Amino acid sequence: MAGNNKRAIIVGIPGVGKTTVINRAAELLSTLPEKRKAAVVTYGTIMFEEAQKIGVKNRDEMRRLPVDQQKKLQETAANRISQMQDDVVIVDTHLFISTREGYYPGLPMRLVTIMNPTNLIMVAADPAEIAKRRKNDPTRQRDEASAEAIKNDLDFSKMMLASCSILTGAPFAIVVNDDGKVDEAAKDVASILANGEMSK
Repeated sequence: MAGNNKRAIIVGIPGVGKTTVINRAAELLSTLPEKRKAAVVTYGTIMFEEAQKIGVKNRDEMRRLPVDQQKKLQETAANRISQMQDDVVIVDTHLFISTREGYYPGLPMRLVTIMNPTNLIMVAADPAEIAKRRKNDPTRQRDEASAEAIKNDLDFSKMMLASCSILTGAPFAIVVNDDGKVDEAAKDVASILANGEMSK
């Protein structure tokens, strides 16, 4: 990447408003005098586009592929993201997937090192607020979780993100998206990715 270019991996558990914050931050970056062009990519979407090239018709079919094939698709997607040359590349992804066997990392070492991020950002919120948002979102079918379980997921996310930071040498930041304050959260993200050029 060019000297001032950024590649940020932004994560957040369901209900924190990650995608909304990311999209607003990208809009803010484009309003800078330097016109920082931000490309927002969803890791799962890039992976599915690669899967379609080998005949996969939908995401459910992709999830049923043999593990070795899924790993190849993950790496192909990571390589594609690593080659993007926009001023700011924002990767919207999940840090982990909760399975019956435990937490499965969405960013294992091989993928995070391929993408080689300049920044790692976690969008967080108060556990009780997250529980309320999940309950009140009719567009998604999400498992109900207690505020305590959500707090555990947030704590675990911080540990995993710190580990990614150690592996890549990229700084990590936690941005809080409180109720009704999505613009402030987006401004915090944009400020991090604009080399501190945005006024608070």
